[in-house]
Amino acid sequence: MTGRLTHLDETGAAHMVDVSAKSETARTAIAEGCVIMQLSTLRAIHDNRIAKGDVLATARVAAIMAAKKTPGLIPLCHPLMLTKIAVDIAADHGLPGLRVRVAVALNGKTGVEMEALTAVSVACLTIYDMAKAIDKDMTISDIRLIEKHGGKSGTWKRTTK
Repeated sequence: MTGRLTHLDETGAAHMVDVSAKSETARTAIAEGCVIMQLSTLRAIHDNRIAKGDVLATARVAAIMAAKKTPGLIPLCHPLMLTKIAVDIAADHGLPGLRVRVAVALNGKTGVEMEALTAVSVACLTIYDMAKAIDKDMTISDIRLIEKHGGKSGTWKRTTK
């Protein structure tokens, strides 16, 4: 840790970090989150009995769109040419609910952590939106970075659950 926030200048004003001198490297990030719900809601989603349509397909598309639109949502993010956005949404009966995992990749000068986190967040929000008519008590939880690779800081992997 450098003890300095990179998005603040010496006066404390927010700015977009200048990455022009950085080398392009292969960069990836994986984030995840979950939507906890009633078991009956999970079954309704699985059986495609939600009035608004196919929840999982819609959430996947929402995640992909969100990753691509991250710079328009997060003020200091750089616009990036993403080369991969992979979305996995799986039932977890232990929650009960759905686990959303998104992997994002590119060859570039800055990381894709925010794109992965934004994609997970929007996928979870989409699941909530589509199923709220039958389960307003759902909880979106544990949105977090799982791992990232590339760049000057190299590889980082979450060590805690």
